[in-house]
Amino acid sequence: MKEQPAPEVITDPQQVRLLAHPLRQRIAEIMRRGPVSSTTLARELGESTGSTSYHLRQLARHGFVEEVPELARGRERWWRAVPGDRRLPPYREQSPKMREAVEEVTRLEFANELEMLARYQRERDGMGPWADALLFSFGTVTLTPDQLRPFFEEYIALLYRYKRDDDDPPPDARTLHTRFLAFPEVSTTRP
Repeated sequence: MKEQPAPEVITDPQQVRLLAHPLRQRIAEIMRRGPVSSTTLARELGESTGSTSYHLRQLARHGFVEEVPELARGRERWWRAVPGDRRLPPYREQSPKMREAVEEVTRLEFANELEMLARYQRERDGMGPWADALLFSFGTVTLTPDQLRPFFEEYIALLYRYKRDDDDPPPDARTLHTRFLAFPEVSTTRP
């Protein structure tokens, strides 16, 4: 079990906008698998090394990635994602600029998620037992605003209960994308 880090609230709209960039979202997806260099990233993304190097430096400037000096060879720099429990402030505490940035990153993130799901669906016939790994549940729960935060924290704790401490998973293990989305029902009959 991996230890759950303390939550870090992102309050800078520039940091949120940094994460909203489509290429940076693709970089983050690739970096979940392990360290990269600007060269390996450029090759996988079909981009120039100058472009990937620039984006890695921007992500590092804001603490989302860090160098891995032990992997460096000559002038080649390697980078890894900095793990963390990053969160956004409650809507009522967000400035108009922050709200705009959050809406943008949310829209782009969900578009990326749908593309990853479509990729999985296209490839699942050749994935053996992993073809059955699409798990989802549609449900509702009735909570008060005071109950919502503990509900969310239990979900996060569950994820960390199953995260691995080691970087050497069993050969039959795969990374699973998990997403939590909860929002109140908006009814036309009551406020």
